[in-house]
Amino acid sequence: MSGVGLISMEIEGLSEFQRDLLDVAQRRLPRETYKIMRKIGSKARTQVAKHARSKVKKDSGNYHKKFKRGRVFKDAEGQIVVRVINSAPQAHLIEYGHRQVTKDGQEIGFVPGKKVMEQGIGQFESSGTFDNMLSTWLDELLDSGDL
Repeated sequence: MSGVGLISMEIEGLSEFQRDLLDVAQRRLPRETYKIMRKIGSKARTQVAKHARSKVKKDSGNYHKKFKRGRVFKDAEGQIVVRVINSAPQAHLIEYGHRQVTKDGQEIGFVPGKKVMEQGIGQFESSGTFDNMLSTWLDELLDSGDL
């Protein structure tokens, strides 16, 4: 995976009660929790791809078409995580930068990385969309009587 951005369940905008509900939901309704994280990951992928289109204007192959939402999983600390990835072969070069060399191997410069994934995920987390989607989901679970 060339460019990878992670979104985990680290929530700042939720109340203490909502955090407790989230813990209960993770234990009692793991499938529903994974389902909402897939939705959040898809929304994040859309916003990161939009950010990438504004940052990387030069035609760079299929870079803009290769943004994907990865699988939802639990990481080593037990948090539920979803990845946003770009599977284009040049994604890591755009993200982290690369050397410029001539055909005979002589280095003529360095192109700095644009940090598209990092900034896009940061924008998504600071936009409040993640917290809003989670709080709406928790409200729906309470209203339906699942929790």
